[in-house]
Amino acid sequence: MENWKDIRVPYEVMDLLLKIDEKKARLDLYRPFSSPVVHSIKESLSLEWTYNSNSIEGNTLTLQETRMVLEDGLTVSGKSINEYFEAVNHHEAIDYVENLVQPDYVFRERDILNVHELVMDRIDKDFAGRIRNAGVRISGANFVPPNARKVSDLIEELITWVNEEDLDIHPVIKATIFHHRFVWIHPFFDGNGRTARLVFNLLFLKEGYPPAIILKVDRKKYYTALNDANNGNLEKLFFLVGRAVMRSLDIYLSNLDDTAGDYAPISKIVKEPSISYGQEYVSLLARQGKIDAYKEGRVWYTTEKAVTDYISNRKRKRKLD
Repeated sequence: MENWKDIRVPYEVMDLLLKIDEKKARLDLYRPFSSPVVHSIKESLSLEWTYNSNSIEGNTLTLQETRMVLEDGLTVSGKSINEYFEAVNHHEAIDYVENLVQPDYVFRERDILNVHELVMDRIDKDFAGRIRNAGVRISGANFVPPNARKVSDLIEELITWVNEEDLDIHPVIKATIFHHRFVWIHPFFDGNGRTARLVFNLLFLKEGYPPAIILKVDRKKYYTALNDANNGNLEKLFFLVGRAVMRSLDIYLSNLDDTAGDYAPISKIVKEPSISYGQEYVSLLARQGKIDAYKEGRVWYTTEKAVTDYISNRKRKRKLD
């Protein structure tokens, strides 16, 4: 596998990583977490994780229908039995991934196979948890996955890289590179995307981060970022994953500290007298990771302080220039 140090990490991504580090440090101050609060957050994120990851792959269950399946065990009229199993399987795979996380945990191929087996259980048992033994092509992708004979060696190489680079690379960069490489290898006939998004979050959970949830509304951006990464440009994928981590950190922090009431939709924030920017521009800043913000559905949330700090920093830089 290529040396990660040869991969360019743009300044804007480095700035985003610094913000993530700040939030992660704040979150660590609350450890050990209060069980009732964290249990509620984890349940909510697990539901979102299952809904969004399956939706990206074409599952038509809504968030509320996914909740009914997971909490009440109900099937949904007009939906296929496979969509029901996809929700149940993914939720069980999350439990498996979370239970793997221990201080001395070492990443293993067996864990990847087990996650895939859970994802595909009751859907395609013949290939669940088994490396593909033939070639595959991916509709809409700009690459052809490697020959099946190379897959086992490539996975072993990727796992070795993950276990040997622990001290030298930021967790967001590491998990993003892993995610792209895993999808490129495409080790299974089906279920690669869901397995990738589960397993790369194992790397985050191991480092004490909440899961990075790629949202359904970002599906097009996600596939564009993966295609760019196939051409050697990981910038969009770094941003997408980084902002997903920021969103989950903000969800935890908004429930754990005194800033719970500070976040509001950008449409509301720009009405504050101290804000001289319009909604469209502030939304752009949020999407680019230039201000502290996170996304719920299609709505971006930020704080008045995040925008005013950006304004102040920009004025300061102009004076220096």
